[in-house]
Amino acid sequence: MQLNVSEWGDPDGAPVVCIHGLTGYGGRFRRLAEEYLPARRVLAVDLRGHGRSGWEPPWDLSTHAGDLVETASAHGIDRAAWVGHSMGGRLVAEVAVLAPERVERAVLLDPAMHIEAEVALQRVDLLRPDTAFASVDEAIDTRLADPALVSTPRKTLEDEAVEHLERGEDGRYRWRFFPPMAIVAWSEMTTAAPAWPACPTLVVVGARSWIPLDVPSAAHVSKVTVPGGHSVLWDDFQPTGEAIVRFLD
Repeated sequence: MQLNVSEWGDPDGAPVVCIHGLTGYGGRFRRLAEEYLPARRVLAVDLRGHGRSGWEPPWDLSTHAGDLVETASAHGIDRAAWVGHSMGGRLVAEVAVLAPERVERAVLLDPAMHIEAEVALQRVDLLRPDTAFASVDEAIDTRLADPALVSTPRKTLEDEAVEHLERGEDGRYRWRFFPPMAIVAWSEMTTAAPAWPACPTLVVVGARSWIPLDVPSAAHVSKVTVPGGHSVLWDDFQPTGEAIVRFLD
């Protein structure tokens, strides 16, 4: 499947492909592209089951990885730097296994390389009821109450709500993703982690992240720890952006 893509920056610049985390969308990388990567060609996808991409199954990780390779090819990108957050970080590693020639450099933002089954069950339980909200403020307040967010500014979620929050025919608001897909994704992330990319790799870790991560000690792997939680681009936008620019330059 060719995925919906948002694109910023210089069309002739070195390409960077960005992959959001579970329940997110490509627009989360807009600010990073505009403020830190204006000289590059930045493409950010909506994964299958998210945003404005198709929502049909299958929703396994190998299908997501295949979608990413197909979409990159459709946009004339044979080799690029790849940036992924959370499940998107794992998908960068999956693409590096599937098509290593495609991944010149890898940036893994607090990647969900493996999730314990108990944690996945807890997350799935949160998705079983209808996750709908009476107002935009309620949707934002609920997200900000998530302990996974440590210091995310409210404005970040206000900006996200403009594009990623949709009002249904029943008058209630829902984030633009398909819950059955997310349930499958949590199950998929309990499987064995893929190999870490063999190319130059930057791993940005949230000091207060809920995801345990054992970053390998290898010459081609650089690790940067930022103060906040799992959502490093939200909690610690500036140090995360600066680390990415240093690595890509």
